[in-house]
Amino acid sequence: MGLWLKGQLLQALRSARGLCGTPVQPPPFPGPQKAVATWEAISLGRQPVPEYFNFAHDILDVWSQLEKAGHRPPNPAFWWVDGLGAEVKWSFEELGKLSRKAANVLRGVCGLQPGDRMMLVLPRLPEWWLVSVACMRTGVVLIPGVSQLTEKDLKYRLQVSRAKSIITSDSLAPRVDTISTDCPSLQTKVLVSDSSRPGWLNFRELLRAASTEHSCVRTRSQDTLSIYFTSGTTGAPKMVEHSQCSYGLGFVASGRQWVALSDSDIMWNTTDTGWVKAAWTLFSAWPHGSCIFVHELPQVNAKVILNVVICANPKGMKIKSGSMGKASPPYDVQIVDDEGNVLPPGEEGTIAIRIRPARPFCFFNCYLDNPEKTAAAERGSFYVTGDRARMDKDGYFWFVGRNDDVINSSSYRIGPVEVESALAEHPAVLESAVVSSPDPVRGEVVKAFIVLSPAYLSHDPEELTRELQEHVKRVTAPYKYPRKVAFVSELPKTVSGKIQRSKLRNQEWGK
Repeated sequence: MGLWLKGQLLQALRSARGLCGTPVQPPPFPGPQKAVATWEAISLGRQPVPEYFNFAHDILDVWSQLEKAGHRPPNPAFWWVDGLGAEVKWSFEELGKLSRKAANVLRGVCGLQPGDRMMLVLPRLPEWWLVSVACMRTGVVLIPGVSQLTEKDLKYRLQVSRAKSIITSDSLAPRVDTISTDCPSLQTKVLVSDSSRPGWLNFRELLRAASTEHSCVRTRSQDTLSIYFTSGTTGAPKMVEHSQCSYGLGFVASGRQWVALSDSDIMWNTTDTGWVKAAWTLFSAWPHGSCIFVHELPQVNAKVILNVVICANPKGMKIKSGSMGKASPPYDVQIVDDEGNVLPPGEEGTIAIRIRPARPFCFFNCYLDNPEKTAAAERGSFYVTGDRARMDKDGYFWFVGRNDDVINSSSYRIGPVEVESALAEHPAVLESAVVSSPDPVRGEVVKAFIVLSPAYLSHDPEELTRELQEHVKRVTAPYKYPRKVAFVSELPKTVSGKIQRSKLRNQEWGK
């Protein structure tokens, strides 16, 4: 969930400016309210998607003009700190100038053309946001990645995407050098660092020398903006393609209706730059003229995060503990059966997004170069997510588990999350994964793989197993308790930290 900060001081400054009595001349272009209203109407599907759209030109540069005309509070557009005293603040005008310089680096030095693909793997450094905007200005397709990627991960992504360039930091550069000869499409390697490295271009040096003059390319709304590699629990990561408009305008409505952002607000999202949520911050905050706040935080530090922030919830909506909340506009989200029929409230099925007769423009285009995967994800008029859930009469969704993860024991359907949540309430359980296991009588039963808390490592396994089983029976429905328990030192996970239940399930079934 997004985390945001209310700019109280900045609001006070705005109020003070309004009381000074100086008349404000109307701008020679639509004011911020009209501009945001138009973008939001497109995001909600109330106005048609324009044929041409570029986030840098059509939104960021508009805010730069509004800023110069005095129609935006004097807070920054981007604010970065490292917790050690270093700080970066850019206005929209400064962001525009620097991103044009960065665009000249991509185009003039790296030789990237519109449609070329570039991989960006950086920690929470200001350059990540700068390069992201530069890609929009040049039409270069951005492929973000997390800093934890291994040599194998990098090699796979560079080969499959055919990326022509990579921009990364000192920590990942040696990994890239190890595999770069196996990636024939890779032409340039760019380092974000204060030092140099053989075979690499230095981004900061190039940025200082670059011109601020750059003409933004004219991109169509359906042109590719970015490619994200999924971190699914089965198979190799898939490429998910997003268009200029689907991301550029797709989050405007959630920025207003969920987080209630305005041009005096500051938004902080603690997500790693390799995840989609980092892009969500960018594309939901900046259309509203809000400031994006970034704390470098190499590792999550709850004390730092919980010292300056408020958890954002849909404005005025009642919170039901444990639910996923309601569907976010403009999506029509339903629970469907195996044939794609909408199920009534209370019945368990698959979470699905309606894509016919009209596909939400802000939805991803397809699984790139994988038509079979794209087709398999569609059922009737819906895109099926693969997540099991139910929707109550008030429209709140309640997650059960992944389709493949649901356990059918003696005709009882059991979601692994329910059992894992029950186990998590016991102090002995550090983390757990629940899967199906073959059984001659019930067909399959619940088996729990459990990583114990250090204080319980010396406990008798049989006694602890019985204690945990009785605990689950008390916390949830008795038939859901794990009839089999295995204590393990660790659980298999994806690079994004998701537990790979599929590996444990295949292990149980001998696959």
